[in-house]
Amino acid sequence: MILEYKGINIFYTDTGNGPAVILLHGFLEDLTMWNDLTPQLSKKNRVISIDLLGHGNTNSLGYIHTMEDMAVAVHAVIKYLNLKKLIFIGHSMGGYVALSFSKLFPKHVTGLCLLNSTFKSDTNERKELRLRANKMAQNNFENLVKMSFANLFSAQSKIKYKEDYIKALDIALKTSLQGYMAANEGMRQREDFSDFFANASFKKLILLGKKDTLIDINSIAKYAENQNIELHLFSEGHMSYIENKVDFIKQLVHFVEKK
Repeated sequence: MILEYKGINIFYTDTGNGPAVILLHGFLEDLTMWNDLTPQLSKKNRVISIDLLGHGNTNSLGYIHTMEDMAVAVHAVIKYLNLKKLIFIGHSMGGYVALSFSKLFPKHVTGLCLLNSTFKSDTNERKELRLRANKMAQNNFENLVKMSFANLFSAQSKIKYKEDYIKALDIALKTSLQGYMAANEGMRQREDFSDFFANASFKKLILLGKKDTLIDINSIAKYAENQNIELHLFSEGHMSYIENKVDFIKQLVHFVEKK
């Protein structure tokens, strides 16, 4: 489905009936990452998956897409569908967008799951890496994406799930240079949501992969314990929807149905 927004098209899917669940993909992904989860959730829920700005079939708006820009675009879809109460599941960058949405539009949100994601802002080192990546992307985009993508999977997963790995990489390579640069800069600029997430009244869940090299698992685990936030660790890396598919579906169905 398509929604015209600020002169561009936002693509989304709308499946099932019941309480609304919003699925937000990560950097260099698109809404098809939820294809195995949606049939399970839509048995009892209305499930909306959205291609974020500059990803999938949704166009770019500029060369910087802040997480707030993406959240406002998501809100346009929510408003168009006349949805009021929402549970969010955000993978990686999608988690940042979900956090931004929750801060901008708190009355809508009843639950938020950070999937292979974090409430923290980038470290200075990470911010510098994003700047360098955007410079490299202008001259060597394909190799940069391939190199970056390889780090998202554990070594065993790249072999065990080779077909899914190739499919996900193909989607990543279809991301436009503009979409890549705009999202990367937006993530570099994002604020820290540690206090906001801790104090928010909606239900929460953090799902991480033990072998995820992009996430500071120990500090997040300590935070979750201190803030009494449920945390579940998968056995593999950053791409839990591929690497830990069965457990991934089980955890998210339980989270959505939990009162």
